[in-house]
Amino acid sequence: MTDTKVALVADDDEFFRMALRAILQNRLGFAEVIETGSLDEAIEHLGRREDIALALFDLAMPGMQGAGSLRAVREVRPETLTAIVSASKRRQDILQALEAGGHGYIPKGIGVAELGQALEMILKGFIYVPPLLADISSGPCHEPSPPPAPADATLPTSFTPRQREVLELIVQGKSNKEIARALSLGEGTVKIHVAALFRTLGVSSRSAAAAIGGRVLNSAPSA
Repeated sequence: MTDTKVALVADDDEFFRMALRAILQNRLGFAEVIETGSLDEAIEHLGRREDIALALFDLAMPGMQGAGSLRAVREVRPETLTAIVSASKRRQDILQALEAGGHGYIPKGIGVAELGQALEMILKGFIYVPPLLADISSGPCHEPSPPPAPADATLPTSFTPRQREVLELIVQGKSNKEIARALSLGEGTVKIHVAALFRTLGVSSRSAAAAIGGRVLNSAPSA
């Protein structure tokens, strides 16, 4: 299916990871499947390994901050096919994942055969959209969007442990190379963390991230 037979499965559900690994290896021919249980671990694998052809993320996994986390990975690793596998059937979650550049959104409730077919479509270059999206606006899975939050509430109140470390160093004015050295990370890993932080903070520059981050870190609980 793909020239590089390495996949990444980022999901804190061990049973589901096992099911995905079996499909990826036995049906789709992947020689290696890397499994992680948090966003931080997934990003560190993506930063170290340039041969990961497919990355699957669970929206409910520790550290995931919705479509922003997916978009950050897509920005730094555009060559990697990236999709969401989630128990959520909310229309908003599906559309946001697709708008973030994901190559598909796979509901966890589908059967093993359908799961394999969805992954196969993604590997062939198609964008997989679950059939339920066509009827979701009038179905029981539809949930109204919450009312807009006050401006002060839009700032993040928590970070993953690694995001917090990276943000603290950005606030100190450190470059990506200096952050990589300080945290014993690859620069590729740091780039993905920085992109994710920019998305979370709603900024597009290091100076803006430092300005907002200094204020937010004081009120953000340690992960």
